[in-house]
Amino acid sequence: MRRLRDSATAVLVAIALLAGCTSTQTSPPEVTVTGEAGQAPTLTYLTPLEVSETYREQIWPGTGPELVEGGPVLIDFWLENGTDASLVDESYSTTPTPRLLTEEDLGTDLYETLRGQQVGARVLQVSPGGRSGAVDYPSVTVLDVLPTRADGEALAPRPDLPVITLDASGAPSMTPTGTEPPDQLVVQALLRGSGAQVAADDVITVQYAGFVWTTGEAFDSTWSRGLPVSFALQDVQAWAEGLLDQPVGSQVMLVVPPTYALGVTESEELAGQTVVFVVDILATGSPDGGTS
Repeated sequence: MRRLRDSATAVLVAIALLAGCTSTQTSPPEVTVTGEAGQAPTLTYLTPLEVSETYREQIWPGTGPELVEGGPVLIDFWLENGTDASLVDESYSTTPTPRLLTEEDLGTDLYETLRGQQVGARVLQVSPGGRSGAVDYPSVTVLDVLPTRADGEALAPRPDLPVITLDASGAPSMTPTGTEPPDQLVVQALLRGSGAQVAADDVITVQYAGFVWTTGEAFDSTWSRGLPVSFALQDVQAWAEGLLDQPVGSQVMLVVPPTYALGVTESEELAGQTVVFVVDILATGSPDGGTS
């Protein structure tokens, strides 16, 4: 779906600012990180911060899956200029940042910081300036590693709906029912999350796949493209109705009759078709700030 692809998170300049030296200095900088999971951190340190080599610290470990080399990574970050503790950039008030766990995509420094971490971890990275040419000041960054797939409680779906099967990465496939499709929008939670509920005006971050009801053929998938996407819920009518009030961490099946506009430019192949979306809700937040 081209419209949904166009709404994916733009490349953040801040990621480039994290590239730098990869060794670990023997005398760690005195930086204290406080704050709760899911909330922007508070950093405390004396300025100007003196940093000779990159320092990394795990503030707390993750309890989810370990990040996979070359696989998707979803992070919230808080980046400060260590010279005067001024905020350079952050994602907590906007949307999380999707990346691939590769040195090419992340840069050497950030790649080394995230490699081997598990979902749910919070990590600190303190890097000197002037080494990579990206910035000329020491940077202090906190990174929260977020899930890239739904992780809620499994629910029994209606027996008349298609069977959804997940592979090892969480990517769904669909077995059609061979029956006539419903003529009304059907909303079926497959996994029930425990996070914040999606509000009508929210920007949501999701993984999703779309299938044709009659054949089970996939016509679009973030899983095949490799990264989650973020977009305004109101951009797609069926999603605006079906995902409203669903909690983060949920996986939701939406059976969408052809009376709904999908915002799909490839509309000829789907004209008159009932389609099925399987949506993993990873984060949600208001467009003027506040992401959960």
